[in-house]
Amino acid sequence: MKLCIITHRLKKGDGQGRVNYEVAKEAIHQGHHLTLLASEVTPELANNQQVTWVPIHVKNYPTELLKNLIFAQKSSSWLKKNREKFDLIKVNGAITNVPSDVNAVHFVHSSWWQSPVHISRHRHDFYGLYQWLFTAANSYWEKQAFRQAKIIIAVSEKVAQELVNIGIPRQKIRVILNGVDLEEFTPGVTSRKELGLPENVTLALFAGDIRTPRKNLDSVLQALKKVPNLHLAVVGDTKGSPFLELANNLGISERVHFLGYRRDMAKIMQAADLFVFPSRYEACTLVLLEALASGLPVITATATGGAELIKVESGIVLPETDNIDSLATSLSVLACDRSLRQQMGKAARILAENHSWTNMAQKYIHIFTELTNHEKHSSHSHLSSSSRLITLSPGTTTANQTS
Repeated sequence: MKLCIITHRLKKGDGQGRVNYEVAKEAIHQGHHLTLLASEVTPELANNQQVTWVPIHVKNYPTELLKNLIFAQKSSSWLKKNREKFDLIKVNGAITNVPSDVNAVHFVHSSWWQSPVHISRHRHDFYGLYQWLFTAANSYWEKQAFRQAKIIIAVSEKVAQELVNIGIPRQKIRVILNGVDLEEFTPGVTSRKELGLPENVTLALFAGDIRTPRKNLDSVLQALKKVPNLHLAVVGDTKGSPFLELANNLGISERVHFLGYRRDMAKIMQAADLFVFPSRYEACTLVLLEALASGLPVITATATGGAELIKVESGIVLPETDNIDSLATSLSVLACDRSLRQQMGKAARILAENHSWTNMAQKYIHIFTELTNHEKHSSHSHLSSSSRLITLSPGTTTANQTS
């Protein structure tokens, strides 16, 4: 099978980029040839004989909106000349203007635009206006891209429902949750002293962007005030974050440990006793699966994509994101019961083992194979004329020509 994947990046440590990297790696493993239209591709893929990388250069443009526009224009121009060479095209969202066979959706801008924690609702400045325009434009473009695709892959049930809400037929949608590196993220013991964390205390962990209220650290801090026997480690860039001051105002700064942006998340998770992440808006977060794989009981909320994974044996899913009392009760229950944390942690790891990157990637390739087989056996199929390429979302890879 000759596949074309269109995305911004294909590499580890990049969310969508990691998903596309794993899909590409599995396609190579199964003997398929890949053409990657992307701005950045890990050398492991770029130098593979089964891969052709078509670089799409947008680095020097000043804003993400402009970069996306230029990427879409360049990739569309190339595809219009070359699409007949491919059996399948996979994309993510509105990455290109050319219709795709498979569109993998990691984020629905239309839903984010309506969220009460959208950046434009608390930033009444030029940046807030830019975010409003960015989301509005992507909402319009992605609806067109979704309608043109033959199959939509949603990364969570939450995303699937958001797609239905904007008019995408449910029968077009498949749900494939993101994967996790089960070797990197695994239960273990890491010295807290080496990480600058307190020993001999119960330690919760929060990780995410802490510069805005979207991830809901404010609720976690307010709930923590009600649980005096619990400490909290916070991973996230502190520059411009209002939450250091909030922790101080709440009188809990001695129990809140801001670690900044970190790349050693696996070690930090091994040092924690539980993971708390009641995000106000999340399509599907990798960090949730990483916590489960690390053997941590999880406290999250229904607004967090991927929360449908969490069972009562492995964590707590709150129905209301901003209910401080409910969050505090959940934190207290786990903080006070080491045996319960251990039981949930074991169940969490078992749950995560069903969601390896390999398992996820194989599900993608299975869908690709179904589509191409259908096209081969039905010359009148609605798949045959309108899609012959595979495009991946921002985070995919492309090959050895300059756009």
